[in-house]
Amino acid sequence: MKRIEFGELRIGEIARNNLMDVCDTHWASGGPKVRELEAKWSDLFGYTNSTAVSSGTDGCINACLSLYDLKGAKRNVSEVIVPALSFIATSNAVRAAGLVPKFVDIKKETLNIDETKIEEAINENTVAIMAVHTMGRMAQMDVICDIAERHGLVVIEDACEAHGAKLQDKFVGHWGHMSIYSFYVAHLVCCGEGGMVSTNRKDISDLLFSTRSHGRPTDSIYFDHQRMGLNSKMNDLEASIGLEAISVFWDTFWTRHKFMKTMRAACEGFEDVAWFSEEDEGNVNCPHGFSVTCKKEGNIDIVTRILDNYDIHHKRNFGCIPTQHAAFADMDHALGDFPESEWVGLNGVHIGCHQYLSTSDLERICTALREALVECRTAQ
Repeated sequence: MKRIEFGELRIGEIARNNLMDVCDTHWASGGPKVRELEAKWSDLFGYTNSTAVSSGTDGCINACLSLYDLKGAKRNVSEVIVPALSFIATSNAVRAAGLVPKFVDIKKETLNIDETKIEEAINENTVAIMAVHTMGRMAQMDVICDIAERHGLVVIEDACEAHGAKLQDKFVGHWGHMSIYSFYVAHLVCCGEGGMVSTNRKDISDLLFSTRSHGRPTDSIYFDHQRMGLNSKMNDLEASIGLEAISVFWDTFWTRHKFMKTMRAACEGFEDVAWFSEEDEGNVNCPHGFSVTCKKEGNIDIVTRILDNYDIHHKRNFGCIPTQHAAFADMDHALGDFPESEWVGLNGVHIGCHQYLSTSDLERICTALREALVECRTAQ
């Protein structure tokens, strides 16, 4: 029985031809392929500017670095509001940029930041809200953007798991001031490694161009470093692979979306047992993965055991960053500070719904999910 992985990379003919172009031109650093990827990514969703970077994490760091110019942020003082539960790159990026993450609890049923708790976290040091669209479901951006506008804050969308998602018929990335995407293996567009930051503001695009190249201005090739920056550039080898994924993006999207819906249908009738990845009416989730968060403590052990029995790769639902990860212990939060995030961190897992799943793979996943949920209900 072959293990069902969370995601796969398969390099097709378009990517192979692109890679051969790179070999023939002897230009493997950032060059024409990267610029083509930036343009085609922007065209896909109607962004005016996109800046390719070396990873989604680097995209988040550069977005935070832009806050020094945009908001006059102060190192080790200015705060960025982030959800207490997400992939840890979001919070790591805030700290890597020299800023302070201000954690807000999530909602168990959505895995996203609780927008009703954001305003109480705002103070004189707050410069931005970084909303994460966890597992491809968009955060409540209409409310978040309204709060940000009233308080004069920058809105950053961490959309690393949300390529092509929509809220109220509006694409991800068109709500905040900038949005970040990851092109790692498990994501809808894969470059092997890599990421993108998109915006509809040229001033932000210029800042990102600068911060990803050691803080040099857009019009200078000399050692003239005007702000803090990094070496965050993507290379043409990575872009060559991503260009193929962009060319078939919507085929990939809707294939994965169908698989996500099939998994949700397999869990129908077990809403008393767990929360699942849900797609609200009128919105479109990015089919990044499928999440199960048990409603009874201890039931997650049943779910993971049965997924293991069927040889299905599963991952923890991230964990509460400030209280369940030692990397943030220095911030002096205590267990109980973020109860929703802590529950999800202890009682949730997610699995892949990638485009290379076979019919038998999908059947195995659905059988395992149902078997696990039946046993969870029996254990109640």
